[in-house]
Amino acid sequence: MNTRPYEVHESDILILRAAELLSWVVEDAVNARGVAHIAISGGSTPRPLFKLLAAPPWRERIPWGRTHIWWVDERCVPPDHPHSNFGVAYALLLQHLPIVITHRIHGEEDDPQQAAALYEQEITTTMGLAAWQWPRFDLILLGMGADGHTASLFPGDPALTVRDRLVTVGHAPTAPRDRVTLTLPVLNQAAHVIFLIAGAGKGPALRRVFHKEDPQPLPAALVEPENGYLLWLLDRDAARAADMPFLSCR
Repeated sequence: MNTRPYEVHESDILILRAAELLSWVVEDAVNARGVAHIAISGGSTPRPLFKLLAAPPWRERIPWGRTHIWWVDERCVPPDHPHSNFGVAYALLLQHLPIVITHRIHGEEDDPQQAAALYEQEITTTMGLAAWQWPRFDLILLGMGADGHTASLFPGDPALTVRDRLVTVGHAPTAPRDRVTLTLPVLNQAAHVIFLIAGAGKGPALRRVFHKEDPQPLPAALVEPENGYLLWLLDRDAARAADMPFLSCR
């Protein structure tokens, strides 16, 4: 087994732990610089977290008015489409917050490459980056598919190899296929990266990520922050399916 840090929790504790970590990172960033930048993911796993954050005490505890909320990736659909990552986050979290500063990906653009370019420009402008700089998100919240993809970086897709862009277009094996996504170098520049993984269906991919040297690593296995902290939060079903001890490992 490799040394990726992970924790295993019951499902309800898993979500509480994720909320605690998100709150701590945001508060620390705001105290240090007056602002926090976090990037959130879609999929089913973070939905209970969004619901928790939308309710007291988290809704009041986190300084949302100083927190810029970004998206790790987005399907190329309008924001009111049921597959929209923004739409899900808005329904479960954003509409319930007193103040929101959001930077959504415009998946409804006719050209996905244009949507990627617009999002990249918004990151560069908002964070005050030079042309040669990578952004450093305070926190990036990731999930992982049963095939080992993360963000919209799928096994074998050219998007996984992009090293000269902040944002690119990935292609999923199922519809809607076109996705706008942060690139791997951006993920690996974050101050904190947290994977939130639930369900036995993730077990085989987790086993590949954690248990052996893989000649063709899954996309999720390539996320290793260069100067930041990485933590995998797993529920017991996922850990059991991957034959992982139910211990917190640092």
